[in-house]
Amino acid sequence: MTHRCSQRAIELYKTFVEATCIPTNVRTAEMCKLTENSFRDVNIAFANELSIICDKLGINVWELIKLANHHPRVNILQPGPGVGGHCIAVDPWFIVSKTPQEARLIHTSRQVNDGKPHYVVDQVLSATSAVTDPVIACLGLAFKPDIDDLRESPAMEVVQLLAGHKIGQVLAVEPHIEQLPPSLAKFDNIELVSEEEAVRRSNIIVMLVSHQVFYAINRVQLEGKHVIDTRGVWQ
Repeated sequence: MTHRCSQRAIELYKTFVEATCIPTNVRTAEMCKLTENSFRDVNIAFANELSIICDKLGINVWELIKLANHHPRVNILQPGPGVGGHCIAVDPWFIVSKTPQEARLIHTSRQVNDGKPHYVVDQVLSATSAVTDPVIACLGLAFKPDIDDLRESPAMEVVQLLAGHKIGQVLAVEPHIEQLPPSLAKFDNIELVSEEEAVRRSNIIVMLVSHQVFYAINRVQLEGKHVIDTRGVWQ
């Protein structure tokens, strides 16, 4: 809050932080945190919007991004089923709420990313129209790979929405947890199973989180199944 506070804080942090501690005023410091996460959110929204456009145009978005990123000043991020976590999915809203008329791009990016789980669900619903007795394997519940954190996870939202539609059995796979969270356990058509069981029993497979363990799934096992790969694991 004051210059003296900043200096005392730096003295404390320098007892264990090796990087440079850069002082500024408290409003700028807080805005810096929100800006970092909003920047990520905007860039992820571009990738997510691009994936939807490519679906409509019949273009492989993963190949497209790989090719575009050969440009030395282009670095498109990877699309997914949305944005989760306790920072990127939340912090931009503080800027939007404070300056709603000015934060148009930030607001739109939030809408794009918050809308992506619904787009994925629509893809699954479309696939169920060609399947008798749908059994849907949803691979991953965490908000990013190789962790057990489910906060604000778009994968969780996808699974909840699918279960709510009552279109068939939903097999949830999350190797980093031992039981379903209460928000999913309340549904009688969701089971928590291993990836092996999910692949064997399902006729629709939705890749939601690119956990390292999922890369080991044999593609031969996917033959004859409807696969919706939101992470580009099998591209």
